[in-house]
Amino acid sequence: MKRQRLLLGASVLALTAGGATAYVLPFAADPVGPKDCASVLPPLAGEKPRPAAVREPNWAQRGGHINDASCLSRTPVAGVVRVRGEADVATALRYASAHGLTVSAAGVKHSMGGQAFRAGGVVLDMRGMDAIRLDPEARTVTVGSGATWHVIQLAVHPRFAVKAMQSTDIFSVGGSISVNAHGMDHQAGAVMNSLQSVRMMLADGQVVTASRTENPELFRHVVGGYGLFGTILSATLDVVPNDVYRSGREIIDYRDFPANFERIATDPTVGLSYVHLSTSPDSLLREALVYTYTKHSEDQVLNRAELSEVTSTKIRRLTVNLAKRNDTFKRIKWWSEKNLEHRFETCTITRAQAQGSGEACLVARNDPMHDSVAYLFNNLPGETDILHEYFIPRAQIVPFIDGMRTIFERERTNLVNASIRAVGTEDNALSYAPAPAFSVVLYINQPTTPEGTAAMRRLTGELIDLTASHGGRFFLPYQLHYTPAQLERAYPGIGAFFAAKRDWDPQGLFSNTWYARYAPFVAKQPAPMRPSTTARAPLA
Repeated sequence: MKRQRLLLGASVLALTAGGATAYVLPFAADPVGPKDCASVLPPLAGEKPRPAAVREPNWAQRGGHINDASCLSRTPVAGVVRVRGEADVATALRYASAHGLTVSAAGVKHSMGGQAFRAGGVVLDMRGMDAIRLDPEARTVTVGSGATWHVIQLAVHPRFAVKAMQSTDIFSVGGSISVNAHGMDHQAGAVMNSLQSVRMMLADGQVVTASRTENPELFRHVVGGYGLFGTILSATLDVVPNDVYRSGREIIDYRDFPANFERIATDPTVGLSYVHLSTSPDSLLREALVYTYTKHSEDQVLNRAELSEVTSTKIRRLTVNLAKRNDTFKRIKWWSEKNLEHRFETCTITRAQAQGSGEACLVARNDPMHDSVAYLFNNLPGETDILHEYFIPRAQIVPFIDGMRTIFERERTNLVNASIRAVGTEDNALSYAPAPAFSVVLYINQPTTPEGTAAMRRLTGELIDLTASHGGRFFLPYQLHYTPAQLERAYPGIGAFFAAKRDWDPQGLFSNTWYARYAPFVAKQPAPMRPSTTARAPLA
């Protein structure tokens, strides 16, 4: 990411160890387009369209297939609608309702289990709804649901920064709200905590606002609701001052992490923090790099540089992709991160400006998260990289890491990256953190073969069972390798959540592969009492 730069010499060592240039060039090459490997999604019953004389949507794609970032979710759809405004959404909902089709909303499709589409359904491509309006006095920004954090940062910089967003900027706001994403700010919590309100279209075409005070139950279900309660049109979010931070790092033993975090959590000057765990076989998950960004009052008068794009993409892609190939490259990658990266970190506020801060590397709050991770995308055949995320009660993090290491060594897991972030209590209906937790984020390489899929399914089940044994929960936007029983065990309120979905959307207009896979198996708990909806006029 932009906050560090790898020394070219480290890549030269990797090249030397790897052999001929012809061998390594594909590992650095830019992707030619999205990968489309296969489909590991469960088969679903086909939709049964019925003819009706209604207006056709603004199709971007009629029929065909769609996939997500896993490249393993190829799914046939009725079509993809190009959304540029609310009228496009309304037309698509009427069309789908009349033809007996389902509707899903999609942004950049970085969920990995069909959460943004369903077989035979209509997909709303929301990326065209990307208007941004900053209110400096109220310290809020109102954005279309298709806007990415990347363009939002550009719009609010240099005076303001987003309060809570994902740790990279490629995701859409609508997608982040639908999973209640979180990031590097251990004080701000997840997106819900900085979300003032959402404006959305219900299944009957009503446009309503949901917030903590207006339609509060709908608000609790839409945040982390996976698009099942309506289509998010726009959102109003808090922004905060774009503080200048001094970046810091410390190498610690993983067993010291809880005490280390306690010091961070009680230090009000630390604005952002996260941890990388070792992926080297010599110190697998035993060493930890703790990154912090600390605010000092004397630095706040300094000028914030314009946001720039990440450089050295090919070198970084090469380093990541070679590390997937064998243990030697994994060792080189971790050694470089420990010993070299900080020496070449991009400090957006020059040391000449920052005379009072000595040798500290200074960045603005927006800088660490302004990274579109282009180096993680590649053109390599026969493989893909899969995200996992587990939320662990804070007192259980060390034994959880020990259990995870045992599983990885037994399964010979090809671990690309492992990190830890902190989340607070999240009060949405389908909460992954009913109490403060540590989020363990894993990036795992797998072959796109039946054997690779079987191994990933087995690994996922083991990690979910390990998480449950420590009282934790797993994140739902990823591959659907877990059983309905594992889902109910992790989320005891899932039946009530699905019942509430049916209450708000009795026709079942909004759906996705995740819902179609699990809803039929989950016990039908009663839905929460639904208050009357404060509606605005439906669109014509």
